[in-house]
Amino acid sequence: MLELNLKPLRPYLTAGLMAIAATAAVLPVTPVWAQTRTLPDFTDLVDQVGPSVVNIRTLEKVKASAAGNIDEQMLEFFKRFGIPVPPNAPRAPRPDDPSQPDEDQPRGVGSGFILTTDGYVMTNAHVVEGADEVIVTLTDKREFKAKIIGADKRSDVAVVKIEATGLPAVKIGDISRLKVGEWVMAIGSPFGLENTVTAGIVSAKQRDTGDYLPFIQTDVAINPGNSGGPLINMRGEVVGINSQIYSRSGGFQGISFSIPIDEAIRVSEQLRISGKVTRGRIGVQIDQVTKEVAESIGLGKSQGALVRGVESGAPADKAGIEAGDIIVKFEGKAIDKASDLPRMVGNVKPGTKVTVTVFRRGATKDLAVTIAEVEADKPARKASQSESRPPVAGPAQALGLAVSDITDAQKKELNIKGGVKVDAVDGAAARAG
Repeated sequence: MLELNLKPLRPYLTAGLMAIAATAAVLPVTPVWAQTRTLPDFTDLVDQVGPSVVNIRTLEKVKASAAGNIDEQMLEFFKRFGIPVPPNAPRAPRPDDPSQPDEDQPRGVGSGFILTTDGYVMTNAHVVEGADEVIVTLTDKREFKAKIIGADKRSDVAVVKIEATGLPAVKIGDISRLKVGEWVMAIGSPFGLENTVTAGIVSAKQRDTGDYLPFIQTDVAINPGNSGGPLINMRGEVVGINSQIYSRSGGFQGISFSIPIDEAIRVSEQLRISGKVTRGRIGVQIDQVTKEVAESIGLGKSQGALVRGVESGAPADKAGIEAGDIIVKFEGKAIDKASDLPRMVGNVKPGTKVTVTVFRRGATKDLAVTIAEVEADKPARKASQSESRPPVAGPAQALGLAVSDITDAQKKELNIKGGVKVDAVDGAAARAG
């Protein structure tokens, strides 16, 4: 039996422990809170970017209504209760009476930021939509009547112009460098409170909310009036335009959405040149590729855009794209999810020939498609059932199946309790066998 004798080691152990204790006594002790990373200081950023942020007030013209005038509702009240109308009582003007003067009424409040030193200002389209007059107020309290250069509803980006020079323009950031967890700051006019500063972190990138553009999601406090203001990184660069919030109460609840600045700049450049945005289209109705669809056709993973329908005579139709195809690449760039495709196509100049890669019958195929232009304020025509390439519609038909309920007699005959009857097989299901 091996016996370990520690007695000879005790003097050395004692001396060693005393040396360690003596060393520890002279070492500085750092509190735990001091070892953690300190919170960022936003004061320099506010000084740097604050002068570039503006308050935007919008006005609308309405027909003046003099005090004491009797309107149609008041007359109806008198008639209903048999009250005599006061003699010589003035009647309120009708809203469509051209002889009555207009008066300006406040319509809304928003934010914006100076894009160029010569007075171009970026904001949200919904901030200036329907406005008869736009008033831009700088941080030095100067006010300017602004001209709406253009507004794009689909991206919710607008550009207005004020007559001024030597203005402090913002610096534009690189959205590809923005990371989840990074600190960001917002400056705006929530509820009309000008130059309000809030801060938080980036919660997610490329957040798909069903809108045309993906959003930057943050927990920065954004409220009504912040719309159109900048989202700023710690380098003092604008990385987004504050646009939406998720809320059940109408107020901030910790989830805010900002338009990526690269997408906004792309839109603003077209607005400044022509006052409108020209987008491309190929004429397909698409849906997300589910895991079940991907497995049924041997795609491997759920990626790309499932073509549910093709518009007759559209570029996709002419190129040979069919309902049931999976568009997996656009100009060599992989499509991760269906919502990526409209943006990719939309960013291409109409008339441009592009390569669209589809997955069909277990193999990929490259097709040449000439991009058409999206008609302004006109929705794309839907493919009809009478066309040569009918749309695949309905939950069951996402796999290319046409189904119907099984009758009680059929259940008894087949000795089954439930299920559906497959009436026809097409598209993805047919290719899967």
